[in-house]
Amino acid sequence: MLRWRGLDAAPGDLGRAVVTIGMYDGVHLGHQHLIGAAVARARAMHRPALLLTFDPHPAEVVRPGSHPAILTAADRKAELVAALGVDAMCVLPFTSAFSRLTPGEFTHTVLVEHLHAAQVVVGRNFTYGHRAEGDVGTLTAEGRRFGFGVEGVDLTSVGSAPDPTGDGEVTISSTYIRACVAAGDMASAALALGRPHRVDGIVVRGDRRGRELGYPTANVESPRYTAVPADGVYAGHLVLRDHHGATRSRHPAAISVGSNPTFSGARRTVEAFLLDFTGDLYGEHVGVEFVERLRPMTTFAGIPELLVAMADDVSRTRTLLGL
Repeated sequence: MLRWRGLDAAPGDLGRAVVTIGMYDGVHLGHQHLIGAAVARARAMHRPALLLTFDPHPAEVVRPGSHPAILTAADRKAELVAALGVDAMCVLPFTSAFSRLTPGEFTHTVLVEHLHAAQVVVGRNFTYGHRAEGDVGTLTAEGRRFGFGVEGVDLTSVGSAPDPTGDGEVTISSTYIRACVAAGDMASAALALGRPHRVDGIVVRGDRRGRELGYPTANVESPRYTAVPADGVYAGHLVLRDHHGATRSRHPAAISVGSNPTFSGARRTVEAFLLDFTGDLYGEHVGVEFVERLRPMTTFAGIPELLVAMADDVSRTRTLLGL
């Protein structure tokens, strides 16, 4: 999949494309339905499918300090959308100046002049331009003016998931999934995503206390704003990635999220103990997949009690993952 950042970096030989637009944070089931519609349209028209997304999240620019937790880092998003058949991904820097573009200016500058849209596929609730003044109707009218088609996709038929409160169904959205992750409800998050939630980062040196206790862990440092689950211990996997962000291998792991209160820790960390694994992971680009929360973070009276709990965590992880 082709990938670039900024309009000026767009390849000149891509040709007219079928463009779909959005943050697509999480690439959840609703997103997958919409992207699938764009890819299908592109194949029918014998044109490339291009996904346009933004960085940083527009909320941080429009309302500074309101940046939401991010479900998928840029590399992970690219991996996921490529697997859905997207041919090219453009990451557009979302700046204050960009936020002030009128719908007409956005259409002409972005979709016509730089991305050469032949068709635009978006959700029916899509808005764009300064103060979100443009919608699918506006875009359709501009498409007639500039020579591209517009398709608004209805997501209501696929955008639902079981409500963990037992009240029926809830609409799948990135906001809903962030709430699940923040609560440690990884099962509900996975149902909405179509896969386990994952935190990407780099393995860095920690305090090495796990090694001293017989449970060496990979201390994963993730980018700012990453959607890290609630404090606790989880069963899951650690994914080794190549320098392009693609998955190399997956390893079962018991994962700790929190500040290690038994040792009066002050910094919140994500640490994964890989089962049946030997090797040096320092500096590796990894992803931590969360399957199920085993227990909340607990302060133990001493190391013996902690070791008993850790052994139980590993045993329950094996059982839950079918090992």
